[in-house]
Amino acid sequence: MSTTLTGTLTLMSATLNRVFIARLAGTAVFDPTGDQVGKVRDVVATLQAGQVPPRVLGIIVEVPPRRRIFIPITRVTSIEPGTVVITGLLNVRRFQPRPGEFLVLGEFLDRTTTLIGKPERVIIEDIAMEQTRRGDWLLNKVHVATKSSGLRRRGPGKTVEYSQLTEFAASETDDEARSLLATLSSLKAADLAGALHDLSMSRRVEIARALDDERLADLLEEMEEGERVALLAQLEGERAADVLGEMDPDDAADLLREVGTEKAESLLNLMEPEDAEDVRRLMVYEDYSAGGMMTTEPIILAADNTVAEALAALRASEITPALASQVFVTRAPHETPTGKFLGIAHFQRLLREPPATLLGSIIDAESESLTPDRNLTTISSYFAAYNLVAVPIVDENDRLLGVVTVDDVLDHLLPENWRAQHDDGTREVLK
Repeated sequence: MSTTLTGTLTLMSATLNRVFIARLAGTAVFDPTGDQVGKVRDVVATLQAGQVPPRVLGIIVEVPPRRRIFIPITRVTSIEPGTVVITGLLNVRRFQPRPGEFLVLGEFLDRTTTLIGKPERVIIEDIAMEQTRRGDWLLNKVHVATKSSGLRRRGPGKTVEYSQLTEFAASETDDEARSLLATLSSLKAADLAGALHDLSMSRRVEIARALDDERLADLLEEMEEGERVALLAQLEGERAADVLGEMDPDDAADLLREVGTEKAESLLNLMEPEDAEDVRRLMVYEDYSAGGMMTTEPIILAADNTVAEALAALRASEITPALASQVFVTRAPHETPTGKFLGIAHFQRLLREPPATLLGSIIDAESESLTPDRNLTTISSYFAAYNLVAVPIVDENDRLLGVVTVDDVLDHLLPENWRAQHDDGTREVLK
């Protein structure tokens, strides 16, 4: 696309400004003091009568912890390459579209239409919003590509006025898509992965764009290797990196091993440095080794922490049941790789002890650990022999590197196409 974001685009400017919205997605949003509050995920607009360009109402910003909120366009004070600045207090209520509103990226991108006086069909690849001299932002420009029936999915692209478009032609499956997206909210990630197995790639991409980062990360963790690599390739770089950051580090490492060295390095560079560091550390291990399967985010506490503090850590909603079965006690530092591994405080033991009891007095110091080079056969035999749900992985200096959980082992023991063979009726829900 020839149009680029150049210079500072401010709302107080007397000239027309143009921002291509697909390029705006993923841009960091800052308050007037310079603190980042979130990232742009979409733009909200409303249709106007006739061929008058749609009017922009505001932007959708994803703020911690992965909540999408609405910020009126009047509160946006400047838009620059890589930066959006807003003013005023944040309303952290989760965004819900009202009648007459639509999401530009979620509903316009990849739609098919025609140009006035032109017979060929075109696909919308991007939409630009421009500020009028009155201060309103309108969706004035649309970048389209001709729809190709040959080996290439799309022909050459060009930017046209919104007024050159005829009515948008809904795809043959738009009604189905809306029904599909409504159904997704009731499916667990594993069931959703199974249900998507029989859908086309275009439909999977449509669904992926409608999911928030956390939900999409959960979905990718449950998909088959080839399917999730293909889906990740369809996501914009910033979005793909954000989703990888929401995945468990071991799952993100597995996925990046599959996309190729060059693509993996590009995505790692786009991730938050702390998230990328954990993933890079895991990628040095073989996929079917203990190091390749372990998660680097178990619950780690010190010997002088109390039972009450341990139980509070176990209650965190994002902790999986397998990881919540025990607390790993180490010397400082208490983030992997830790100081010397001291032992495990089991959940059942924690429930039997007074809240003020120190973990150092109740840990299982005789629990065995494994080294990161152990293979799948050794790991699975160890789990079976001792009826375990999680095993600590340590280095030659007894520092805790991570934990392998029973679900990690099952993922590697089952055949690659096990989801295709598993049918619990969830696919029928989406047909």
